[in-house]
Amino acid sequence: MTAIRVLLVDDQALMRGGFRMILEAQPDITVVGEAGDGLEAVEEAQRLSPDVVVMDIRMPRCDGVEATRRLPRHRVLILTTFHHDEYVVEALRAGASGFLLKDATPEELVNAVRVVAAGDALLAPSVTRQLLRHVVARLPGPAPPRDAALGELTERELEVLRLLARGLSNAEIAASLSVTDATVKTHVSHVLDKLGLRDRVQAVVLAYELGLVNPGIAEQR
Repeated sequence: MTAIRVLLVDDQALMRGGFRMILEAQPDITVVGEAGDGLEAVEEAQRLSPDVVVMDIRMPRCDGVEATRRLPRHRVLILTTFHHDEYVVEALRAGASGFLLKDATPEELVNAVRVVAAGDALLAPSVTRQLLRHVVARLPGPAPPRDAALGELTERELEVLRLLARGLSNAEIAASLSVTDATVKTHVSHVLDKLGLRDRVQAVVLAYELGLVNPGIAEQR
């Protein structure tokens, strides 16, 4: 089994040390490097080619948002707190593959790294709903126009996009639509391709930006 290669990025050495201890205790994860700010993160990511970059969102010289934007081919797991939610949305727009609260448990950190490394952009739907409740109501700036692309979606694909934006997992979407998980995965793939999006996270943000769902809907379950 090939270990997941992780680059740790945080301006606090103690935080990096703690994350390293947690992750390297796992047989399937190895920490290949560390960085103390966004500029160093970009350099190290390009040099080491990690599978996952665990990135603090607020750092000197170059923050996590700009560093993520400069690493379009890397999977970035953003570490954040709700005190700085606007940075989270910008990081997702910049191409981050997932997010995790800084008060998460060691088990949640390990799981998040595995999820992002496997190519699944969203973490626990409950966390997604909590984040969206806090940030979507004040999304900064206009989104790039994709109304024409939305017109290319089938009714079922549009329905899947709306359910994604509510924070539902594939299994929950399948149950809601009375279809198989495989069918949902196919619909999600078509949605991403047609809208020119990299992953589910960007699809969720776009759905809210375009008004396909209202911020309160994610909690109505």
